[in-house]
Amino acid sequence: MKLIVQIPCLNEEHTLPGTVADIPRNIPGVDKVEVLIVDDGSTDRTVEVAREVGVDHIVRHRNTKGLAPAFRTGIDACLRRGADIIVNTDGDNQYCGADIPALIQPILRGEADIVVGDRQTQSVPHFSAFKKLLQKYGSAVVRRVSRTTVPDAVSGFRAISREAALQLNIVSPFSYTIEMLIQAGRKKMAVAAVPIRTNAKTRDSRLFKSIPQFLERSLTTMVRMYSMYRPLKFFVAIGAVITFFGMLPIVRFVYFYATGDGEGHIQSLVLAGALLVIGLMTFLIGLVADLIGFNRQLMEMTLEKVRRIELEMGILEADKTAVDEAMRKERKKAE
Repeated sequence: MKLIVQIPCLNEEHTLPGTVADIPRNIPGVDKVEVLIVDDGSTDRTVEVAREVGVDHIVRHRNTKGLAPAFRTGIDACLRRGADIIVNTDGDNQYCGADIPALIQPILRGEADIVVGDRQTQSVPHFSAFKKLLQKYGSAVVRRVSRTTVPDAVSGFRAISREAALQLNIVSPFSYTIEMLIQAGRKKMAVAAVPIRTNAKTRDSRLFKSIPQFLERSLTTMVRMYSMYRPLKFFVAIGAVITFFGMLPIVRFVYFYATGDGEGHIQSLVLAGALLVIGLMTFLIGLVADLIGFNRQLMEMTLEKVRRIELEMGILEADKTAVDEAMRKERKKAE
């Protein structure tokens, strides 16, 4: 059983040593623990510091691409290196690395595919009252949309089994946390949560510049992902609302017509007709999007199979290289 802890990094030279030092290297039920960082175009000494503190693997982006692309790169790199379990944590040492053994237990017991660390945000001292409120109600919305029971939906401290990682396809440019839960719910993965501790705040978040920006990006991600994975339900709901408002002018016209005052209210029928046509078009868009969704599922299944084949070929190539090297050494000794 191999565990790789991946750390997306952007200019983390000051906080990375503490983050790495906090990661336990001996965990019951795990044969090997490795650390991998994804350097997202850092301009400081993040890579040099990573080497100094004993990071096992370093993957680099030449330019800064963002948290979600860095996470996606890390997942692919961990899979290529044979990870059975992948733990994601932040480079700012926000999460307590000593809780990794507890985080992965549901996966080791075969009870979960994905485990999310619950920061218990209501008790985090450096979170403002407004931020705690946002976390509470924002997570409630994500739970409803994703059909999961995760209490801390945007927590980046999470463990992922190899099988789950092979099925995840993160496309969001902003953050992977919400999209992963929506995908997991759609694909009927077992998602669990465990309480975890947090360390003292080391710096402000770089994911967003303000609360309004965070809300805008999070809502955009939720709407995009929900419409992608549940298009029929999404567009039918919108179409039903438009159709309802389209019926109101008709009721208004019928009322005036029945009371003998039908003249001069033709505009109600015009407005109603326009809204009903829009409602019908929205229903049809939902139907087409649902059919496209089935094609997307076939593409995701194909992508998963291609991933498995690529990984198997990579392992075979690595084994062949190791055998060739061993034979070369034996021949050299014989000579």
